Amino acid sequence: MSFQVFAQLAVNGLAAGAIYALVALGLVLTYKATEVLNFAHGDLLMLAAFVGWGLIGPGGLPFWLALPLTVLVVAALGYGIDALLVRRIVGQPQFAGVMLTIALAFMLRGAVSMGFGAESRSFATPFTGKTTQLPGGVVVADLNLVILGTVLVATAALLVFLRRTALGVAMQAASQNQLAAYLNGIPVKRVNSLVWALAGVLAALAGVLLAPITLVDVSLWFVMLKALAALVLGGFGSIAGAIVGGLLIGQIEQWTGVFGPDGSKDVVAYVVLIVVLVLRPRGLLGEAHGRRV
Repeated sequence: MSFQVFAQLAVNGLAAGAIYALVALGLVLTYKATEVLNFAHGDLLMLAAFVGWGLIGPGGLPFWLALPLTVLVVAALGYGIDALLVRRIVGQPQFAGVMLTIALAFMLRGAVSMGFGAESRSFATPFTGKTTQLPGGVVVADLNLVILGTVLVATAALLVFLRRTALGVAMQAASQNQLAAYLNGIPVKRVNSLVWALAGVLAALAGVLLAPITLVDVSLWFVMLKALAALVLGGFGSIAGAIVGGLLIGQIEQWTGVFGPDGSKDVVAYVVLIVVLVLRPRGLLGEAHGRRV
């Protein structure tokens, strides 16, 4: 294999893995805050793609204005989902949260289908159709470089926010022990809603970045299933694990799609999911939990 082909596959895998990592990060945030695995997270991503298309296409707004507006819309929706719905099932079995978010996912999917129609569409970005030649003769689509850069900046900003700001520390405290955080003066309910809004920001970024590659379509929510595989591989509940798992799934998919049998690229993430659950349920960076019986 030539160096150009190797580098090309590696960069493409990193770009796909970066999207999976971004989606997985949103899932980790909401789960750590409220112990609810948000099965509607992929549909928020899908909704963001349609909102971005509506603002850029029919709305005629420039990409750099449509992007923050889309982020605000999805963040507000994420805040509202927790404040109006998830908060009502606090103390209920985790199964209640699963069913609630699955129902929300179907509602969002149906609402988008009725509002926008079922046909696929696309929108242009400032990077569409442009390429950059890297050292060694490797040609990379500018959109892939933008995805990598955006995910890197977003992840770094998230880590700095969680560790260096009062609100970020309050979010971490509330996710570890809500009662102790409440007794120390932290408004736990509001903080949890802000965590869901933050997860909405990540979903919106992923949706707007992914849509120009895969088209704006209702089936975009399937990305969440790949993110779940990344989450299990990296270690469920681990922020670092979500990043590592996402990047690894992207690479595994890319190389399997080139050297594996036809169609293997579409299923390899789920094969990894099953293998990890059987052989190492805590993932690569997850903490081991045991129960004395």
